[in-house]
Amino acid sequence: MAFDTLARPQTPAARFDAELRHAHPRTILEAAVGSFGDRLALVSSFGAESAVLLHLASTVKPDIPVLFLDTGMLFGQTLDYRRQLATKLGLTGVRDLRPLYQDLATADPQARLWQTDTDACCEVRKVAPLDRALAEFDGWVTGRKRFHGGARLALPVVEQVGDQIKFNPLANWTKADLDAYAARYELPAHPLVAQGFPSIGCWPCTNPVEEGADVRAGRWAGQDKTECGIHVARAPGAVENVGGDI
Repeated sequence: MAFDTLARPQTPAARFDAELRHAHPRTILEAAVGSFGDRLALVSSFGAESAVLLHLASTVKPDIPVLFLDTGMLFGQTLDYRRQLATKLGLTGVRDLRPLYQDLATADPQARLWQTDTDACCEVRKVAPLDRALAEFDGWVTGRKRFHGGARLALPVVEQVGDQIKFNPLANWTKADLDAYAARYELPAHPLVAQGFPSIGCWPCTNPVEEGADVRAGRWAGQDKTECGIHVARAPGAVENVGGDI
């Protein structure tokens, strides 16, 4: 049995992961861009920890498509930060993804779905718009890290998601690594971080947290929900691919 397991051919993602699992995030991005070129997108929330990956991307491919989910319920500070940071870093490929009008009219006509069904709200405002946008790409990049804990402790640097390959260049980095990089390049922080928001999503479902608390304790506080659905496999029989902030 051991021989059969070793002889089994690796998936492209497994080969990438074996080669890059200990590499510097910039090296991982360079490999991703070198392999997929314009068929690669970076997904970013322009949230509390987004600046580091976006800066790295700007040094590798400033015109990389950056997919930003404008749910219609983001903090005004996030929208300002998205504009300011993209300009500062010279990112020319940022795309604002929004839910379809007909989807909102059908599923959330009064914009109150978050009060009764947060999963459905995330589906119409985040998951569906991103799925549509990612259809034109063969690979994508996220900013998830293992130090967020939970299922993310086993997060690979490269993983297979359906027919696409997902790169997680910061998987190995700690909070100290992020802070040191941000300080070195004088990257501006999201303005809500100073107000006690270590993880930032839509305003109805994001609260500040006490110092020392779990980084995602303010997301869907008081609920069992911990993920918006973007990083959870949705195909029947698929293995969950859980992640943190994008």
